Amino acid sequence: MKTDQWQYLLGKPIHSGEVKRTEQDFVVREVLGYEPIGEGEHIYLWLRKKGLNTAYVAEHLAKFCGLPLRAVSYAGRKDKHAVTEQWFGIHKPGKFEYDWQQFELSGTEVLKAVRHNKKLRTGVLKSNQFELVLRDLSGSDGIEERLVHIKQSGVPNYFGQQRFGDSQYHSSGGNLALAEKMLAGESIRNRNKRSMAISALRSWLFNEFVSARIEDGHFGAPIEGDVFSLQGSNSFFVSEEIDETLKDRLTKGDVFVSAPLWGGGELASSGAANTYEQELASRYKAQCQMLEQLGLKQERRSVHLRPQNMTWELEQSNLVLRFELPSGCFATSVVREIINTRSVESEE
Repeated sequence: MKTDQWQYLLGKPIHSGEVKRTEQDFVVREVLGYEPIGEGEHIYLWLRKKGLNTAYVAEHLAKFCGLPLRAVSYAGRKDKHAVTEQWFGIHKPGKFEYDWQQFELSGTEVLKAVRHNKKLRTGVLKSNQFELVLRDLSGSDGIEERLVHIKQSGVPNYFGQQRFGDSQYHSSGGNLALAEKMLAGESIRNRNKRSMAISALRSWLFNEFVSARIEDGHFGAPIEGDVFSLQGSNSFFVSEEIDETLKDRLTKGDVFVSAPLWGGGELASSGAANTYEQELASRYKAQCQMLEQLGLKQERRSVHLRPQNMTWELEQSNLVLRFELPSGCFATSVVREIINTRSVESEE
């Protein structure tokens, strides 16, 4: 299974550049979406890390606190080769407070600690703020126009390359290679690797659906019976009729067309859209069957990603880019539409 065949919305960029030359070139800040109340049996840590993956930091937090690893949670995994400001949760009932200045792990800094009455769960984030520096652009002709288009109309909501860890960046082949081994009947005993392989397979299949919609002219043109997602929520609805009101909402970005995250059960789409999705799925029988057998259930994800609060500055051969994305979306999918990247990708 390859990852270089997916369609571009604006056509493949003609210019290239480098991302993540240093960790400071890729800054991510989590937006929790609510304020911890200041009391409760959970400690929320606002922590800055550089050059470290999330799970590694969680292990060291558990050791520092003298707690089992299951007592430490985080809202989302973040890139290793980056500077990230993110939330960790420590389950510690009672009044005891740690001296976080004594937490010594090179590349980390605890910025704030506050108690809350609920566990910090993965995926609870509202969004992520990004500040990227794309260096040594091979040219700038047409980049401004692409940026304006992306700000106004968005990009395909592809899962980013770091989800797959393919051989373009990893000599071992990464998560997608493990998924292919599973498809061939090989058992993966390591629970974490198995989970990452399953996630990569499901994400790869979603990207295939998105790419097909672009190629077939159905990315911005919905089909009767499509399932639509509401901007800023996990709510979905089916529309049997594509009327002018719905088209207007699509143009404004109030709603987006969705595609399946494959699993067992019936597709949520109906009519012509259901027929279309069934035909696409028939091209990937082995992948669909495995995801169903693994116990995953049918879910949906928007095919469209519209960055918020997007600004940029072209400085000689460098591009400084700032924007905000909903939780679970990839900055690399925005960059992909601007330039061809030369990068050292990292995988959590």
